[in-house]
Amino acid sequence: MTVRLTVLGNPGHRRVTLFAAAARAAGLPEPAVLPWLDVLRGRYRLPEGGLLRIESPGEEPEVDRLLRGPALGSGYAPTRVEGTAVWYAGVMAALRGLAARPGVRLLGDPEEIAVMFDKRRTHALLAGAGVPVPRALGGEVTGWEHLRGRLAEAGLHRVFVKPAHGSSASGVMALEFGPRGQLQATTSVELADGRLHNSLRVRRYRGEREVAAIVDALAPDGLHVEQWIPKASQSGRAADLRVVVVSGRATHAVVRTSGQPMTNLHLGGARGSLDQAREAAGPAWPALLETAERAAACFPGSPMVGVDVLPTTGWRRALVGEVNAFGDLLPNLTGLPGGPAEGLDTYGAQLAALTAPSPSSPAATDHQITEPAR
Repeated sequence: MTVRLTVLGNPGHRRVTLFAAAARAAGLPEPAVLPWLDVLRGRYRLPEGGLLRIESPGEEPEVDRLLRGPALGSGYAPTRVEGTAVWYAGVMAALRGLAARPGVRLLGDPEEIAVMFDKRRTHALLAGAGVPVPRALGGEVTGWEHLRGRLAEAGLHRVFVKPAHGSSASGVMALEFGPRGQLQATTSVELADGRLHNSLRVRRYRGEREVAAIVDALAPDGLHVEQWIPKASQSGRAADLRVVVVSGRATHAVVRTSGQPMTNLHLGGARGSLDQAREAAGPAWPALLETAERAAACFPGSPMVGVDVLPTTGWRRALVGEVNAFGDLLPNLTGLPGGPAEGLDTYGAQLAALTAPSPSSPAATDHQITEPAR
């Protein structure tokens, strides 16, 4: 029996269209689309039967306005950085409401998504499971003066300051103090008229007043502060890995390189060479992938996660920076050679895992889709 798939997403967005293309390529029916906007407004009807795939609500202006507009008021703009706490609350309320509907079968656990979208909770979960993570400051940060005092007490001079519920490096600040008290903050935040805006240009602030204004504006939404770990390098640029883990296996990996502390591709980062990374890591390469799999194992109800792996200098060991519920948007990237998704993109890999025969069944029939165990 064929089970229909529905995607909770933003119609026409590339996440939705790429997944639909992968479904067609796998011989599956075209997935239906349940718009995030309808769910947030509370006016929607779920297709009967089937499985509901949860996609990111991001990159849709009306969805963003509905989620953050009440908090930002007349100063709302889609480029604003603030308002992540109310965004998080709105998204999670919608997912929990869906999960409570009779007969709904979700591909992904909303409570695990809630953890992944809170960097503080993710860090604590990974650390408790023995997954290597950077040292974190922990606890609440109420503002700049509080942060500066706590960093001095902890002896931390180079840290990343991250909005707890942020994504795509929005609001992230690489903060460092020199031996004589010099201050430098590297971030994509543009401070204008007391408001914070996302920019595609990474800039540096060296004045304490500006850095304090940014931290004070972000603190009410919650901050996660962790040690800035020197990364491995490739071709003279800092490098890390985004590893996609599907059904517990590392299926895809992309090297991200940058001349800035943040390696996000939309901030000037570039895809590096996976072959060079494997060669540099040598016998440690399988352990780097295993680190991503160990992080994914902390989220057993999530059939796919994207893990940001931070190889240290020399590519011999790695820490986990973040775990992303929607970390599979990696167009034109096929699976790791010799792995379970070789030749497939990230969406095709997930569909292949869904349609694979269960251990008790000798073969899949008619593209039977089984819900992942929870």
